[in-house]
Order: sequence, then structure tokens, then C-alpha cells
Amino acid sequence: MYGTGAARPPIQRNSLREQIADALREEMMAGRLAAGRNFTVKEIADLYGVSATPAREAMVDLAAQGLLRAEHHRGFTVPAFTWRDFLEIFEARTLLTDSAMRRLTAHPARGTGGYDWSRMPSLRRRADAAARASRQGQLDVLVGCDLRFWQEAAALLGNARIAEYLGWLRVQSWMFAAPYLRQAGDIAGVCWDRHGDLVDRIEARDLSGAHRVVNDYNLFTLELLARLAGEEADAVPVAGLLRAPVAGAATVGPQAAPAAPAAPAAVPDEATRVPLPRSVPPGRFGRPVRPSGPVPGRTSPS
Repeated sequence: MYGTGAARPPIQRNSLREQIADALREEMMAGRLAAGRNFTVKEIADLYGVSATPAREAMVDLAAQGLLRAEHHRGFTVPAFTWRDFLEIFEARTLLTDSAMRRLTAHPARGTGGYDWSRMPSLRRRADAAARASRQGQLDVLVGCDLRFWQEAAALLGNARIAEYLGWLRVQSWMFAAPYLRQAGDIAGVCWDRHGDLVDRIEARDLSGAHRVVNDYNLFTLELLARLAGEEADAVPVAGLLRAPVAGAATVGPQAAPAAPAAPAAVPDEATRVPLPRSVPPGRFGRPVRPSGPVPGRTSPS
């Protein structure tokens, strides 16, 4: 096709694979691909107008992350997350963020050395987008905006592995929550919308204040989903941890900032995908899914 010496377009390896995986992930997070939904590689390839190879690779990647189940001779199926599954996901997320925030509050200098403060304008834009989608009840928009906001906010932890694992847990949380929110109908003003408050605390270098906002967010999430699922939030052990006062009043003031620009933390940007653990076995998340339709035992929200 190209003559000798002719310029060739650059090859972006795995770009289709990653784009398809991203698209399917957000479909599942928003509840548009419901639990129990089964589809083949050909169906996904036809849907996105690509060949079978990148479609298959994307679905295999998602299966390795525990977000799809490979069915022998049947393609791939979206797993069903139960309330018990959600509690495990939520507890892991809560304990991880609480411990990390306590470490930062106790040793604020670590935060200044590991966080790239130049990302604040981007974090503010993401906060505004997520809060706006929440207040307008735009679930399809909110799932992506919320995920990307928390990916960037997780840079405050100064640990890329923690940020990546939290992203993986958040995807599963949305996969559990979205069907309930869709059943609830109009969700304008129902979901958490205080993303801007967290950015305010981070900009003020108020680590204990940021810790309190994150705990409030997790408690809000637990109570909302317990109400929609007909469960008891008070019975969840980590609820007490989230309600407890945040120790310390550490503030990272301007005088504490390093003289030289801090090295950028390894945090996801626009082109980075949710880096989900490939070595963690799916465990109970990999058990046979229920048929599509209402999940047994769920109660309709009042």
C-alpha cells in the first residue's frame, strides 16, 4: 500500500482492545449490561464494528479482572454481585482508604512529597463534572466522571498500587449499585455530590478534613445502598469506623511544601485505563451467575 520510503501511520498497540474494554466496563458500571447478560465475541465485535481479535482480547482482560465470566461454548457473562459481595468490596475499600488517610494525617510531609499539586485544576474539573452529573441524575455520565475523579484524587495517597486497587473495587461497587439506582427512577440529587468539598480540603492541605469527607462519602454510599437494597447499614462492622471522629488536625501549609517541584505521582490520566489486578482470583465473584432479570432476594426501593 505504501511505496518505498513513504511515511507510515503510527501503530497504537492494543488501542482497540483497551477502548472496547473501557466501553464494556462503563456499560456494566452503569447497569446497561445487567447481571446474567450473556454475549459472544462476535456480538461485541459487530456492536463496535471491529474484528473478533480485539473484542476477544478485551473480554478476556475483563474476565481476568473478575468483571466478566467466561462460559465454555457460551461466550461471556456479566456476574451478579450480592449484598454480601458488596459488603466485602465496601469493607476492603473503607479499610484501605481509612488506613491510608490516617497515615497521611500522621505524617503529612509524605503527602507533599508524593503528590503532584499541579493536577489540582484537573481534579477540580473532574469534581465539577461528577457533582453536576449527580445533581442532574445522569447515571450514565456519573459512573465515568465519578470513577475518573476518584482515580485522580487517590494520588493523595502517594501509592499507585493502592490507587489502582481502589479503582478496581470502585468498578465493582458501581456494578452492584447501578441496578438499584435504575430501579429507583429519577435519581437527581440522590447520589453523593460533595466532590468539590474534597477538592477544597485538598487545596487547603487539610488532610484531616479530607479524611473526614472521604469517610462521609463512604458512609453515605453504605446507607444509600442499604436503603435501596432493604438491608441494615448499622449491622455493617465498618460503619462505626466511618462515624468515629477523625484523629488529628494535620494541615499541610504552603511552608511545608518542598522547595523543588515534587515528582508526579503515578496516577491515571485521560488515556490510562483502570489497572485491575490480574493475579487476584475472582473467588466468590466467579461463581455461576443468576439468570438475567430481577435478582432473587432484592427488594424494590420505596
